Amino acid sequence: MGMRAAALFDLDGTLINSEARSLVVWGMLLDSHGVEHDENVLRGFMGRRGPDVLGELLPGYDVRALLAEINSYLALPGLPEVEVVPGAADYVRSVAASGAPTALVTSARRWWAEDRLRWLGVYDLVQTMVTAEDVTAGKPDPEAYLTAAARLGVEPADCVVFEDSLAGIAAARAAGMTCVGLATTHHPGELAHADLVVADLTGVKWPITGWSGPPA
Repeated sequence: MGMRAAALFDLDGTLINSEARSLVVWGMLLDSHGVEHDENVLRGFMGRRGPDVLGELLPGYDVRALLAEINSYLALPGLPEVEVVPGAADYVRSVAASGAPTALVTSARRWWAEDRLRWLGVYDLVQTMVTAEDVTAGKPDPEAYLTAAARLGVEPADCVVFEDSLAGIAAARAAGMTCVGLATTHHPGELAHADLVVADLTGVKWPITGWSGPPA
């Protein structure tokens, strides 16, 4: 890994705990359209763009209408609260303070990413943002991570990705990047393809050391 290592952060499940709420509203959507589902089906949304998954589960539907329906559910009372992943905001600050290039790479839409980064207090510390609207192929395709590296002017091998989802880890690996897996939404054993697995961002040091690069 070169001297100018860059940090590429996922958002939901990595910097913020929003997945419990997401699982509830995705379940409500599938219920309303008579689609049978279990926890594994709902977890299949994690890390992926909503329209990509909806196209598989509800083929032929107007995705814009489905997303509008999801947004209506988000206004309902009693949903799980969105919380900060422990250590997340301080970690982004410490990485930015080191002078390392930083990016947010999320399957969420830009309005949500901007809103949540402002909520975390780190909006101005992220140099570039790649969101659902910026790519033609969502995670687990590596396009989003490769786009972020290109925008930052760094080689993929010099990027460290922070991810919680299986799709996100697969995308990072496919991009040839080192990946730190956060066991916030999956059991640590499910994240075996990450280079390092941590509970959250508390106590994680930057720069990440001890690797010669991504595994072959």
